[in-house]
Amino acid sequence: MFDYHMHSDFSADCETPMEDTIESAIKKGFKEICFTEHIDYDYPDPTIEFDLDLSRYNEKIKAMQQRYQSQISVKKGVEIGVQPHLLKKCEEVLEKEMFDFIICSLHAADRKNLHHGEFFNNRTPEEAYELYYEELLYCVKNFHYYSVLGHLDLVKRYKKLTTDANFYDIIRNIFTTIIPDGKGIEVNASGFAYGLNSAMPSVDIIKLYKECGGEIITVGSDAHQAEHVGHRFKEIYQMLDEVGFKYIATYSKLKPEFHSIKQFI
Repeated sequence: MFDYHMHSDFSADCETPMEDTIESAIKKGFKEICFTEHIDYDYPDPTIEFDLDLSRYNEKIKAMQQRYQSQISVKKGVEIGVQPHLLKKCEEVLEKEMFDFIICSLHAADRKNLHHGEFFNNRTPEEAYELYYEELLYCVKNFHYYSVLGHLDLVKRYKKLTTDANFYDIIRNIFTTIIPDGKGIEVNASGFAYGLNSAMPSVDIIKLYKECGGEIITVGSDAHQAEHVGHRFKEIYQMLDEVGFKYIATYSKLKPEFHSIKQFI
């Protein structure tokens, strides 16, 4: 199996050493993992700074690759937090460093924090969802330096609605923008841990992606603790197989490689 979304103490919201996560992945039988540390400029919370020491990160990844080369493949990734006013800055930093894999995530909208709820103040949930997806659409139309979209429906983690149907047109527009551009989406297992009863995005959105012609899928735990590596992956693989996907993607130097889902079920 492959876990393509995980964090270590290189991310501001994580204290887990890389070694602990790697050894957990080895014990669970993983063939390959990819660290995707946070870069999230202008994050609207003054108590945390999502910057990344790229020089130290590069050195650490190389050390881990050498140390564990006989046991597991360790890839170098990043999770870039986009906002409409930051796209040029995000592109510039990513062009300076070679990554195997880049997740594009929207963690803040209208320059407001989703996590602490500011984004939802003075808006109905429907208005908040619509604005969130509109900002994501703007970003994918104007930013192309990434591999997959991360936890596309993250907004529902903080404010739940009974259905996404009212936003399918915007989401479909997102998909018809990214698919011809060779981009994919991730299935993020952390949704299970936050009371959503599904991964992110939910099955209806994954089906919409398939209907739009989407084929590139990665699976990630979003692990911030070593024991969360591979959380409920078997269930996710089964769901993807039932929807009709045949392959899981991994990446080397931003180029996708495909692996049959059937071998994991």
